[in-house]
Amino acid sequence: MTIRVLIADDQMMVREGFSVLLNAMPDIEVVGEAVNGREAVDRVRELTPDVVLMDIRMPELNGIEATREIVAADGSAKVLVLTTFDLDEYVYQALRAGASGFLLKDASARQLADGVRVVAAGEALLAPSVTRRLITEFSKLSDTPRLSPTAQAAYGDLTERETEVLVLIAQGLSNLEIAGRLVVAESTIKTHVSRILVKLGLRDRTQAAVFAYEARLVTPG
Repeated sequence: MTIRVLIADDQMMVREGFSVLLNAMPDIEVVGEAVNGREAVDRVRELTPDVVLMDIRMPELNGIEATREIVAADGSAKVLVLTTFDLDEYVYQALRAGASGFLLKDASARQLADGVRVVAAGEALLAPSVTRRLITEFSKLSDTPRLSPTAQAAYGDLTERETEVLVLIAQGLSNLEIAGRLVVAESTIKTHVSRILVKLGLRDRTQAAVFAYEARLVTPG
């Protein structure tokens, strides 16, 4: 299966550079480019890519709003945010909007390709330590939204074990690591994760981690 990628960035050199790197991979194909957020939304509708590499700061429609529209309109396209530095409040907002992870723009060709593959596979949580640090940093902000009444009700539907698994997801543990921590089979953890995502109406582990922090299940540190 070839992973279809759309690159959205207002800098031509970035688009061309990433296209060359990704098209050199046997399992990845760049199917299109966009120069702003509005065009990115339109191109996703037209080309149905598996992964969108999304710059945050773009004209007409920024990457955060574009991500929100893409996630709302298309259940299959995964958004991978591009940023110049990891502790970026806009990245946190993009994760809340539905992005599945983020990469630094100076990532190596291998990191870029691996990131696309991880997101396409639905594993979503890229660089757990960095993503966790980002979420932790910005969940400290006083204006960070708390859970909505709907989200609170959904959280109340989780079992005790599902809540425990959710906390470990937010701490950056993989399914295998969670299974070891709880002394159960990895397949059992996969089932728990699937049920958590369905009950909370979330797309992937990244959104689950954000949810756990905003629900104050994990204390920022």
